[in-house]
Amino acid sequence: MPSTTAPLGPNPSRVDVFTGFSYYGAHGQVKPAGIAYSSIDVGAIGSGAYYFSKYVGLEGVYANHPDGKNDGMSVISGGPIFRAPMQNFTVFAHGLVGGARLGGPNSEGPVVYHEPYRWGASVAAGGGMDYDLPFLNNRFSLRLFEADYRYIHANFGPSVPVPTGGVLGGRANLSGVELSTGIVTHFGHIIPPPPVTYSCAVSPATAYPGDPLTVTGTALNLNPKKTATYTWSTDGGTISGTSSTANIDTKTAAPGTYTAKGHVSEGTKPGQMADCTASYTVKAFEPPTVSCSANPSTVSPGDSSTITATGVSPQNRPLTYSYSASAGSVAGNASTGTLSTVGAAPGTITVTCNVVDDKGQSASSTTTVTVMAPPPPPAPTTSNLCSINFEREARRPARVDNEAKACLDDISLNLQRSSDAKLALVGNADAKEKTPRGKHAKVADLAAARAVNAKDYLVTEKGIDASRVSVYTGSTDAKTVTTTLIPAGATLDTTGITPVDESAVKVPHKVARKHTK
Repeated sequence: MPSTTAPLGPNPSRVDVFTGFSYYGAHGQVKPAGIAYSSIDVGAIGSGAYYFSKYVGLEGVYANHPDGKNDGMSVISGGPIFRAPMQNFTVFAHGLVGGARLGGPNSEGPVVYHEPYRWGASVAAGGGMDYDLPFLNNRFSLRLFEADYRYIHANFGPSVPVPTGGVLGGRANLSGVELSTGIVTHFGHIIPPPPVTYSCAVSPATAYPGDPLTVTGTALNLNPKKTATYTWSTDGGTISGTSSTANIDTKTAAPGTYTAKGHVSEGTKPGQMADCTASYTVKAFEPPTVSCSANPSTVSPGDSSTITATGVSPQNRPLTYSYSASAGSVAGNASTGTLSTVGAAPGTITVTCNVVDDKGQSASSTTTVTVMAPPPPPAPTTSNLCSINFEREARRPARVDNEAKACLDDISLNLQRSSDAKLALVGNADAKEKTPRGKHAKVADLAAARAVNAKDYLVTEKGIDASRVSVYTGSTDAKTVTTTLIPAGATLDTTGITPVDESAVKVPHKVARKHTK
């Protein structure tokens, strides 16, 4: 199998054709006349050599010397040729066997004789040197010299003494040096050029219907002197291009894997053309994806939150956005929307983000927003109202006087404004207090009487429901009744006070009567 790689060093020709000028320096005589031949100065030579290898071949030679000084000669011969290719030079040697067509010697002078052309045997051996001319890719060489020793034997028939007007006859043995120079034309190479190879690739190798693809071919070992032609075909989509690059239109290609085929040619001979294939995949359109987020994710009732949807189409299709919520409402049809929680109950609201592309493929994602419950109202607390002072009347230490009534009038207004509120009256007495008779009073009884008298005024004079007023005795060493308003839901701190058994309180009649005036 012939080599497909470039040779190392010179790659000599397969066929050499030589044409040039030739000189033959003849030495010899026609016997028995003893007439000598002269050199033949003008001649032409041509040869063709076919080489089987880098060094050995067969050669055929034709030389023609038609008109010497007294003779003429032409030769056809052939034989082996040997060469030694070197950088820019080639030396060769050959041996030739063939036939020579010899004429003469002739004379038209005082002594008349002539020899007609006769074929005879010829052998030659010699060699020479060629110089490669540095143009046209070394297509031509100059044969600096070719020097051969040639021997010719010819028989002209019976010998006739001179002078004679006819054929001289006799035998001729001719030898001499044949010198030639001219131009050698080279054809082909011993090692043929490597065959053309072709590879191709599609970029990108994966696409969606409608995406453009480019297929690029890379040809190696093309002859720069020839023009290469390119053709392309594909089994998926439409391909166009007449160079080493082609374009593939995938609009009409269904999802699948396809093959692009390329062909490059610079001639019809084997090794001057090559094919390549490259596969590519057309994928089905993929649905979009979307992620959804809320900021802030926790709001107070009635507040709003910004909803952000991030949609991605694998093939960059246009996307349309929409939103929905399990409570409240979402406004917006772009990549952001606004959730309003007006009217939404405390708890978690689920927001759904939706995207759809122009092919009708959709995706959705959810996020949550927490609506906080409003803080509970502050627990109701008791409040101290005005305090009643019993310092002014020593004789009637439990009597509700006008100043005390003014305080109780304000208290009744508070009770009327807060219909669900209650009142605590805490009576106190000084441990050193005395009764009108000068006796020390019992502190608990006096404190209880003061509280009961204050309640009696509110009930009988101001119409306050008795169940709304509780009476206690306190531990404060003072002649007072303190008042505490107890709103609904509030609890009275009973530390240091004691409930009064109102049925056991004995109030002097005149004190009570005076109290009720």
